[in-house]
Amino acid sequence: MADELDLKNISGLSEEEGTRKISEEGYNELPSSEKRSFLTIVLEVVREPMFLLLIACGTIYLFLGDLQEALMLLGFVFVIMGITFYQERKTERTLEALRDLSSPRARVIRDGKQKRIAGKELVTDDVIMLKEGDRVPADAVILSCSNLLINESILTGESVPVRKVHCGGVMDMHPPGGDGLPSVYSGTMVVQGMGVAQVMSTGLNTEMGRIGKRLKTLETEDTSLQKETRTLVRNMAIIGAGFCAAVVVIYGFTRLDWLNGFLAGITLAMAILPEEIPVVLTIFLALGAWRISRKSVLTRSSHAIQALGSTTVLCVDKTGTLTVNQMSVSKIFAGTDFYDFNPHETDHLPENFHELVEFSILASQRDPFDPMEKSLKEFGDKTLSETEHLHDDWQLVHEYPLSEKLLAMSHVWQSPDGEDYIIATKGAPEAVADLCHFNRAEIDKLSSNISLMAKDGLRIIGVANGSFKKPDLPHEQHDFHFEFLGLVGFLDPVRIQVPPAVEECYQAGIRVVMITGDYPGTAKNIAKTIGLKNPEEVITGPELDEMSDDDLKKRVMEVNIFARMVPEMKLRLVEVLKSNGEIVAMTGDGVNDAPALKSAQIGISMGGRGTDVAREASALVLLEDDFSSIVAAIKMGRRIFDNLKKAIAYIFAIHVPIVGMSILPVVFQWPLVLFPVQIAFLQLIIDPACSVVFEAEPAEKNVMKRPPRSSTNPLFDRKTLGMSILQGLFVLFVVLSVYLAALYWGHGEVYARTVCFTTLIFANLSLIIINRSWSRNILKAPKSSNKALWWVIGGALFFLVLVLYFPPLQNVFRFGPLEVQDILMCILAAFVIILCFESFKWVNRYRKKGLDETY
Repeated sequence: MADELDLKNISGLSEEEGTRKISEEGYNELPSSEKRSFLTIVLEVVREPMFLLLIACGTIYLFLGDLQEALMLLGFVFVIMGITFYQERKTERTLEALRDLSSPRARVIRDGKQKRIAGKELVTDDVIMLKEGDRVPADAVILSCSNLLINESILTGESVPVRKVHCGGVMDMHPPGGDGLPSVYSGTMVVQGMGVAQVMSTGLNTEMGRIGKRLKTLETEDTSLQKETRTLVRNMAIIGAGFCAAVVVIYGFTRLDWLNGFLAGITLAMAILPEEIPVVLTIFLALGAWRISRKSVLTRSSHAIQALGSTTVLCVDKTGTLTVNQMSVSKIFAGTDFYDFNPHETDHLPENFHELVEFSILASQRDPFDPMEKSLKEFGDKTLSETEHLHDDWQLVHEYPLSEKLLAMSHVWQSPDGEDYIIATKGAPEAVADLCHFNRAEIDKLSSNISLMAKDGLRIIGVANGSFKKPDLPHEQHDFHFEFLGLVGFLDPVRIQVPPAVEECYQAGIRVVMITGDYPGTAKNIAKTIGLKNPEEVITGPELDEMSDDDLKKRVMEVNIFARMVPEMKLRLVEVLKSNGEIVAMTGDGVNDAPALKSAQIGISMGGRGTDVAREASALVLLEDDFSSIVAAIKMGRRIFDNLKKAIAYIFAIHVPIVGMSILPVVFQWPLVLFPVQIAFLQLIIDPACSVVFEAEPAEKNVMKRPPRSSTNPLFDRKTLGMSILQGLFVLFVVLSVYLAALYWGHGEVYARTVCFTTLIFANLSLIIINRSWSRNILKAPKSSNKALWWVIGGALFFLVLVLYFPPLQNVFRFGPLEVQDILMCILAAFVIILCFESFKWVNRYRKKGLDETY
């Protein structure tokens, strides 16, 4: 190839130059949505119904001449605003971190070394490498390329890819869409070949930057959870408005005090309105995505967090996911002989294997990036370094890449004397055999040798050579005359984390399916190593092509190994599994994997070796191409959904006694217990508890020892709501009993209100503790690290002491000081609540033999 560059002679920019240029030019990215200012957040907070109700109450108190109460309510507005602002900023920082992780990756040469960096860190004059499936990270000029085709439809609207050529030293950019030009543009897609380019423009100065400023804001589609939540909050608001009006009317007519009637009505509206739910949902999804990213998995779509816990089938590629993707030549075959390579021995490679190794290296890139080609080069350096079989002085004239029709690639070399073309070919053994025009007997013999090598778990390629004397090269590899040289077997060891991760999947009711392009023997060997079920049952790609959909639907329920598969077959496999009612998670890394990744409920692309096309079609991206990361993400997804249900359960449970103690005194004309200031105080506990405490809870001990959650199971299901309301009613019964007993003892309205509210605070804390876990005993739960819990409990008790014993706050809350025996009575009431529901937990666990399901 005349435009071939020797990458060893390219040093690229230094890291210092890159850092300096970033400070001068800015990052290679389009402007994102602007950060919301403090004032913007304040205005959004003030528009929330809860705060409007607080302000309305404060205004009424001003009319009543109760300045102290009005100021206290406005003080609560600022405190809750501070909590909201903190949560907003935390969520914003989390999203910024996720945006950094999701930045397109670019392969550059810095300080003479190839490395991957975030696309936003590219600067002008960086030397980048492009390969099939990559999205071009910046506007650049091609220095060297091989069969490079770019889809520029994002800029031109033309879906037909255009051919790119090297610049010949002229570093000029041309308009997009032209064929045979050296310019490539940010955001376009490499559909074939590879190339080396020098960055000319970044960020807003790119072609995309000039016409794409409309993309500066990113609007995300509402998830099903958000829609479900919005409907619930709307319905609760309507119910609250109805009850509020009823309380105002009842209070006004029975007590002939309409202004305080409005206060009672607003208090009830504040008690009913579950404004925490949208906040909880936003924080859980944002922090959930961040927590999953800490497991080396990037969440590109929030629906994936909901779907993770429902996964029933996990379809994974073998190479790089189950194995370490660090190939080493283990066994080779030439003529009639096998040779087992031991890297620790110094014996020279027998002469009859030299030609096989020589042409396997010639069929690879000169400066390889692919693990298999790297191992061939290392093998050649070790075994042929003192022979004439290494050809650094030969010139690459042409490259025939892999295609869907022929899984083999050829390099055409010209010898230094310029007399002959030498062709080196490697690829799938059957494809190389086809190029060599094997007869049936030769194919059978080759298959026998392949089976012998595949039993050792080796990945196998065939190698051939040929020669050519005509001046014009043919268009297809079939036009050459090839001679078969032999087979090369590569060992790619299984990751040590995979067998226990597979076992964890089985315990969680998740089926693991392995998909590989390798031979059945190799696949079976890997399957046995990792503990895959039914390792003897295999469906090959050709067999799958012959099957009808009905036959495949039956067979796919039993078979967990699919060998000799090409990416296009993955889509059919996903569709068949989905038709069987499975929730499918599918991994992939190539351009042709994109349809399967898009079709699967959870598409998982490889961050390290994956193409941009695959990443954009997927819901999750593995930052480290490791199977155990997928299992960790599924576990985290289950934890997030569990904790979200706990938070929702707590919200409904605590609102029941608050609503009850807001409406019952009005209906029965008892002294009022709750005023807006008390509701605001409770809100200071409820908000951080449901949004921070439950989000930080560790996973249930049985989270990966129970079947996947049904995808049709809603967040607000009957079991969750029923248990929440049951908790709330029992708490209401306990609190109401304390209140009525205090009135019966005749200690007065202030005492009854104080002891009732104190009991409600302790009951609130009890609900938090009870709902933390339904698989752990309360005595074991504190051993789990959740610092937020202790901050909330400590803060609640500290402020309770202030409102009980600090005179100015006593007056505002209309409380009186309590004696020690009164406090103990309130604590005893809360203990009764804990004892009741802990007993319920114990009975439930005993009945289900420790395999209870978190409601």
